[in-house]
Amino acid sequence: MAEPLKTFFDARLVERLGTALHKARSSFPLDTFLEEARQGLEGHELIGRARHISQAMHRALPSDYPKAVEVVVRSLGPLRDTDRVGMEVFFYLPHTMFVSEHGLEHFEESMRAQHALTQRFTAEFSIRPFLERHPEKTLKRLREWTKDESVHVRRLVSEGTRPRLPWASRLRAFQEDPRPVLELLELLKDDVDLYVRRSVANNLNDIGKDHPAVLVKVAKAWLKDASPEREWLVRHALRSAVKRGEPAALEVLGAGKPTGIEARATELPRRAKLGGAVDVRFVVANRSKRTQSLVVDLAVHFFKARGEAPKPKVFKVRALTLSPGQEETLGKRVSLARLTTRRHYPGPHRFEARVNGVDLPLGEVDVVE
Repeated sequence: MAEPLKTFFDARLVERLGTALHKARSSFPLDTFLEEARQGLEGHELIGRARHISQAMHRALPSDYPKAVEVVVRSLGPLRDTDRVGMEVFFYLPHTMFVSEHGLEHFEESMRAQHALTQRFTAEFSIRPFLERHPEKTLKRLREWTKDESVHVRRLVSEGTRPRLPWASRLRAFQEDPRPVLELLELLKDDVDLYVRRSVANNLNDIGKDHPAVLVKVAKAWLKDASPEREWLVRHALRSAVKRGEPAALEVLGAGKPTGIEARATELPRRAKLGGAVDVRFVVANRSKRTQSLVVDLAVHFFKARGEAPKPKVFKVRALTLSPGQEETLGKRVSLARLTTRRHYPGPHRFEARVNGVDLPLGEVDVVE
């Protein structure tokens, strides 16, 4: 069984980090730092361990923040070519925490630090307190960074300004008024790197959850004379709105309200076990006299404790075009495995084909222990 992620921040990592800080500043109290950073470390989860180490860094570094953050940046060493996979980049999470928690009143020094850190890990979380405390200055700096030679810095511009960034506090001001963010995304929508364009799409997808009409307006504008790369970005940005079945978003993709569309299950078990999976196959047929562009998803109403009726979980299936009288067989596997993000309960689970936002019943599966 794989070790929990929190074990990445262990005594050996503390020694690596402390040694790097000591090399950057010979007077850095290495022994004291190691003792304080290791003490009580195992009692925390992943984020708690990173914060525990960051707090020990703060006590060991100079009390003058500009001097302290200079040591932190020097300790990073030269940039190395890296594919940035796995947990290794999380080594720098305590560093970004140090900047966000202690550097808010030292803007320039903190911006330089985050510019360096985001090229090794990410500063998408640490930049957010600066957007809240110093919105105009931070937005101005991010605008400059849209032209940075580093793909990681350019991505920070879009990822750090996401109003609903996962695992981060929401940027309420941008949820209310996304225009400052949209101005940045406009500069990045045709970035040469997919890594940046995907982040732009995710940001626009976030904006659409609070401002559906804004999402549709931007999507329509960006699709004019769009390259294939920008077309992909717009489709990716619309994905949540499409799953929610929002007619205006579907129309942007050429998928208007369906007429004469039928769906029927060809494979749907009556019963399934918790921990297993349900294989669903169904036919979508066009009984109308016109060709129709369709976006087909699978909506599953998972049974909840106490018989609650939650919103269905929507799984992407595919987009297709059906001529009059044509039909297509589609399929999807739905996992019933026990996950930390979704708990399953025994009971009736309702399945529907969602076609251009319209739900067509497929049947029900009784999930048992």
